[in-house]
Amino acid sequence: MIMVDSSVWIDYFTGADTPQAEKLDDVLGVQPVAIGDLILTEVLKGFRHDKDYKAARKIFEDVTTFEVLGKQMAILSAENFRALRKKGITVRKTVDVIIATFCIERELPLLFSDRDFKPFVKHLGLMEA
Repeated sequence: MIMVDSSVWIDYFTGADTPQAEKLDDVLGVQPVAIGDLILTEVLKGFRHDKDYKAARKIFEDVTTFEVLGKQMAILSAENFRALRKKGITVRKTVDVIIATFCIERELPLLFSDRDFKPFVKHLGLMEA
């Protein structure tokens, strides 16, 4: 199973020609795909038209959805943010810290195109899908 970040879902739904969107297209329906509840919110809030929103909702019916936060994950996320900051790296979005931490703890590879995840790969053991 792989977790897919909103950066990839957005590229997928907008038809962007990226390696990550292509990989998502290749694995959908073939390999188990997961999304976090925070990622789901990020993706669904971006649809302007009801038709597109409903089509996306239909796709997400077949995708495992994890609840990614909670007290323990919040603490671990803060610790990971602080660990990177001590190395001189500041992650721009809190939600990315939470997603990366969840994937690290669950040993889930993450498919992403957002550069904020690279330090988690390099320094904290996030597996890149």
